[in-house]
Amino acid sequence: MEQVTLTIDGQAVTVAAGTTVLAAARSLGIHVPTLCHDPDLTSEGSCRLCVVHVAGARTLMPACVTAVMPGMVVQTAAPEVVEARRTIIELLLANHPNDCLTCERAGTCALQEAAYAYGVRFPEAGSPLAGEKHQWPPDESNPMLLRDMNKCILCGKCVRACAEWQQRHVLDFGFRGFATKIVADMDQDLIGSSCVYCGACLTVCPTGALLDRRSIGRGRPWEREHVRTTCGYCGTGCQFDLAVAPGQQGKRQVVEVVPTAEAPVNGRSLCVKGRFGTGFIHHRDRLRQPLIKKDGQWVAASWSEAIALIADRWQAIKADYGSDAFGVLASARATNEDNYVIHRLARSVFGTNNIDHCARLCHASSVTGLVASLGSGAMTNPIADLAVTDFFLVIGSNTTESHPVLALAMQKALKRGAQAAVIDPRRIELAGQAQWHLQLRPGTDLALLNAMAQVIIAEGKVNADFVAKRTENYEAVAEAVKDCTPEWAEAITGVPAAIIREVALAYATAPAGAIYYTMGVTQKTTGTHNVMAIANLALLTGQIGRPGTGVNPLRGQNNVQGACDMGALPNVYPGYQPVTDEAVRRKMAQAWHVPPESLSLQTGLTLGEMLDAVDAGTIKTLLIMGENPVVSDPDSDHVVQTLQKADFVVAIDLFMNETTELAHVVLPACSFAEKTGTFTNTERRVQMVRQAIEPIGEARPDWQIITELAAAMGQPFGYTDVAQIMKEIAEVTPSYGGISHERLAVTPQGLCWPCPAPDHPGTPRLHEQAFTRGLGRFHGVSYLPPAEQPDDDYPLILSTGRRLFHYHTGTMTRRDPGLAALYSEEHLEMHPDDAQALGIGDGDWVQVTSRRGSMELALRITDAIVPGTVFTSFHFAEALVNRLTNPARDTLAQIPELKVCAVAVQKIAAPEGYQRPVHKRVLV
Repeated sequence: MEQVTLTIDGQAVTVAAGTTVLAAARSLGIHVPTLCHDPDLTSEGSCRLCVVHVAGARTLMPACVTAVMPGMVVQTAAPEVVEARRTIIELLLANHPNDCLTCERAGTCALQEAAYAYGVRFPEAGSPLAGEKHQWPPDESNPMLLRDMNKCILCGKCVRACAEWQQRHVLDFGFRGFATKIVADMDQDLIGSSCVYCGACLTVCPTGALLDRRSIGRGRPWEREHVRTTCGYCGTGCQFDLAVAPGQQGKRQVVEVVPTAEAPVNGRSLCVKGRFGTGFIHHRDRLRQPLIKKDGQWVAASWSEAIALIADRWQAIKADYGSDAFGVLASARATNEDNYVIHRLARSVFGTNNIDHCARLCHASSVTGLVASLGSGAMTNPIADLAVTDFFLVIGSNTTESHPVLALAMQKALKRGAQAAVIDPRRIELAGQAQWHLQLRPGTDLALLNAMAQVIIAEGKVNADFVAKRTENYEAVAEAVKDCTPEWAEAITGVPAAIIREVALAYATAPAGAIYYTMGVTQKTTGTHNVMAIANLALLTGQIGRPGTGVNPLRGQNNVQGACDMGALPNVYPGYQPVTDEAVRRKMAQAWHVPPESLSLQTGLTLGEMLDAVDAGTIKTLLIMGENPVVSDPDSDHVVQTLQKADFVVAIDLFMNETTELAHVVLPACSFAEKTGTFTNTERRVQMVRQAIEPIGEARPDWQIITELAAAMGQPFGYTDVAQIMKEIAEVTPSYGGISHERLAVTPQGLCWPCPAPDHPGTPRLHEQAFTRGLGRFHGVSYLPPAEQPDDDYPLILSTGRRLFHYHTGTMTRRDPGLAALYSEEHLEMHPDDAQALGIGDGDWVQVTSRRGSMELALRITDAIVPGTVFTSFHFAEALVNRLTNPARDTLAQIPELKVCAVAVQKIAAPEGYQRPVHKRVLV
């Protein structure tokens, strides 16, 4: 790269050609003030505060947009430079409100800092610089952001952040002259605009024009401590700082989330939940002490009383019915350390392998299918690889709503020129940006995937060298798909054959092609076969093991990957070591100081099978940590009836919810802000979670609760802190062998497993030289229709998914006042043709009924959905969609078919006094 040498303030410096004068000066430690510049945004040079003197130039030059030249001589503090900066600041203050003493940004305002540095005061009354002040009313229309355009200095950073970071283009300059201001969507209030409240504008605003409304009046910026941690929502793994300040009784409270450029996955980008969705932490509904149900009523208890009661009941159950009378549900919301300790409790204290968690409802088929095909059931490539992807296929994933920050990488790839195809029954936001949208009928994914494989083989686009050297069983897939032509698939899926052919060839011939998918693929009775069909495509084309390629299941919850890694599954110990392997059993027994024969060699029951066993009376007691199966599992009414049959249910959670209400003892847990540990994100990146505040009430970290229960059962684990637990995890888990809290403390980017040794750098990309299983294996899988088909009584297909503003069963997001206000109730999406045939109008109240139950909610008519289908989310207990869904399971992974069930819809009277929300944030 060409190098350029220049002189700045008498110091010679050599930098790469194209470097700005501002960057060159800062490399020397020379401060040049800026207002409109941000290192992560394009530079416009509009504020002119960074002007410098360049020898030979006729005017002062803005350093942020002036490229270095050989031999350039620059002065950053010449008298004319200082005078120009003073004048610029004076002009800005001329129209700026003089309220610095009470402004929330005092002490962190860039304009205030510049005025102090250059000794500029607000102009006196009568001064020629005492300009007119704007009197615009602040925009307080939304619960997240306060916009006061009177304090805006028109630097444009918010406009660029919205466009460049978030790909949104909500903000722009409006009007002219003195009336110029930043407007949202043609000068609407923010609540009525297309804003998704990512907070990017707030991150870059240099003044008090934009404020986090929830942090106003909650301590001055310099009074707050910042604690780096990892987000507790989706599996993307965003990091940020929790800003904490003294609250009531001197206890610290989370007052704001502050993005950080050092975050390895997201940088300074966040979604609405990560940036603003912390209201649940201090919510009045938080469980603050143990509760015991006595005579049908909840009674507060001490920890010692609750622990003693639980231990007594469990010991009696074990004595009377044996180890397999126990069932344990671990949690994808809890840390790796929490999940490791609860899996140890199940196996070494209870003596059972009956342990599972919500991965059974989302990616169990990914684990099963990808292990069989590739040897590892995890995402193969890092998110950052999207920067070099040429083509990506998104199937069964509403990425912009379920993984908003990860979706930004996809949108930036599209802007860069990459091609994309979206396979989804709904015209989701990403479908409107991709080159192809394959709007298939729900439940027909496997037909389409097999047709793509048929095209690749028939058109001679198989990567023959890759198949010969790195795969086996090719003949099986060739035989299975030989008759699966695009025309055959069109009749099943509704997707035109020509588009299937185009997309298959685009993927096969791309220099670097990748596949991303989520529960739209996995939550099917053919979920495992769907995943195998995806792996087949990657193996046929060699689109795996290289940058920008791969098979990438996107994990839905913050630590669903880690919970799987930690052995919260019925068939494996941590690191996916089989419970049926005698050598593994002996290793675990030695680590836990128990006789090997006390650890069962029998594969345990999955989540659904455990509920079946409770129903049958063979499982007597359940321990449920951070799960809400009444809302998240299919056929919810049956789940309720089943839990009511259990002899003894213990729940550990943040709040009372639909499941904890059915328990006998409830123990209060800590949120992610109140404990230390690790999460493993969707790309296998292990990152630190750090305690920022004291536990709420008497809440305790999950690992500590489990440890106390084990001790009460006569088997003390001896853990005194979470670092000790991670040390044990590393000792017994080969893929985590090089991971420790001490190492993560000095490795801010985290570590991607497999990381087998303390000096190993981690493995961001899997299968580069060989597959985990040796050779990649093809599987010949045939299309089967969904387990339940529409008929005259139930003529429509119901599918479910997520919304941007809520998360899982809503226990956290629906207790955040801002998120709850932005998306206050759920609705049912229906195509106009179906609504017309049923005589239903937009906003009408409807009853949706399946063979298992019914629910009631408002209707939204949209042509973004395939005719013959309806859609809603699973976040709202009062619109409990899982009352309707089908519990039929994939025979290989035991995942239920949550994404397809037959329903009938009819218009009913709306509840008395019902008023439709004015602002309903919908991205499709």
